[in-house]
Amino acid sequence: MSRKGTFAKRRVFYNNDGMVNIIMNTNRIVSIEDIEEFLKGSDNLEFEINSRKEKYELISNTLVKIHYRQLGKKNKKKVKKYLILLTGYSSKQLKRLINLWKSGRLLANLNSPSNRNTFPCKYGPTEIELLAKADKNLHYPNGYALKENLEREFNIFKKEEYSIISQISVSHIYNIRKKSSQYKSLTMHYTKTNPTNIPIGQRKKPYPDGKPGYLRVDSVHQGDFNGVKGVYHINMVDEVTQWEIVGCVPQITEEFMEPLLKELIKQFPFKIINFHSDNGAEYINYSVSEILDSLIIKQTKSRSRRSNDNALVESKNGAVIRKFIGRNHIAKRFAKAINDFYYKYFNVFLNYHRVCSFSTDYVNKRGKIRKKYDTYLTPYDKLKSLKNPEQYLKEGITFAELDKIAYAESDIEFGRKIREAKKELFRKFKI
Repeated sequence: MSRKGTFAKRRVFYNNDGMVNIIMNTNRIVSIEDIEEFLKGSDNLEFEINSRKEKYELISNTLVKIHYRQLGKKNKKKVKKYLILLTGYSSKQLKRLINLWKSGRLLANLNSPSNRNTFPCKYGPTEIELLAKADKNLHYPNGYALKENLEREFNIFKKEEYSIISQISVSHIYNIRKKSSQYKSLTMHYTKTNPTNIPIGQRKKPYPDGKPGYLRVDSVHQGDFNGVKGVYHINMVDEVTQWEIVGCVPQITEEFMEPLLKELIKQFPFKIINFHSDNGAEYINYSVSEILDSLIIKQTKSRSRRSNDNALVESKNGAVIRKFIGRNHIAKRFAKAINDFYYKYFNVFLNYHRVCSFSTDYVNKRGKIRKKYDTYLTPYDKLKSLKNPEQYLKEGITFAELDKIAYAESDIEFGRKIREAKKELFRKFKI
């Protein structure tokens, strides 16, 4: 490891990590060539100088011997690299020290007393502990009230241990609260979060077992504009037949949701057995619960970390509402016009004229149940295809009446009709 003529004295040893440490005398490094030679052999070496005085003297002696002021930019970089390697200083710190050397203040600063203002520590660990104890027992009052309490402890109740802390200023109380690690460790406490259980709806996935009447419900927001909320679409889809009823409200509050939910449920031709939603407050509330109880409809809600529990209606949100209405902001004042469009045209189109795909379950070679989407029917045709479908209809509704709605116009004719109605609706948005 020796190099000719570079160091007068050198001791080499290994530390615990196997790194090589060198304690050396750098008196013979007097030129840029010596520094270049040193840097070539410095790979994987660690140089330790622990004393600040030794580091400052090394910097000063090197800069003097090397004639630093007369060097070019390229050679100055080499000197800096050499000094960073030996002292462990950062590039910015070394630059600051070199500027001090240029002004003749590097070694003078080392030997002169510090000019920094220092203050005696008045409130030590004992006082901070008393402050923390007072804060905890008094339930963390404001600074003025706490100072008054500390003074009362000393002046009225004659507790000598509070003689110093009672003199603390209000501003310093807040300083200690914010910055003192001792104070924080004494006052920090953890409380286990207690989950709030709302006793509305059962958290489970519904299993319709081939029967219609199991609704999946969700809300679709029609965007914000300059901080103003748009309308909300309420989407209800039957799990078995994919019968879909959509409504619109300006806000998802009880004032608007209660009458709309009653109206949307009324539009289904078959009996409703189950009402399933996510855990949104627009559905999980006592108002909705009372409506469903009065209609003898069971309410369920999605389970945590089970994203597929309400997947059917969420897919319809994109494939139906977003596709037909879009994603642009629609102001709240148009909610009634949109709801009328849904009632007169859109819901009829979705259930009697729009074809949906239905799956057939099968078991693969690994024994897993898979779905094959091989059946295409309108929701109305799917309802009629069920075994003994009349048993599911509401009282007073017959398939003869429903046929009149389904076959009054062809799918394409009704599609043209709804397209014209949609154009008229969207013209109102531009007014």
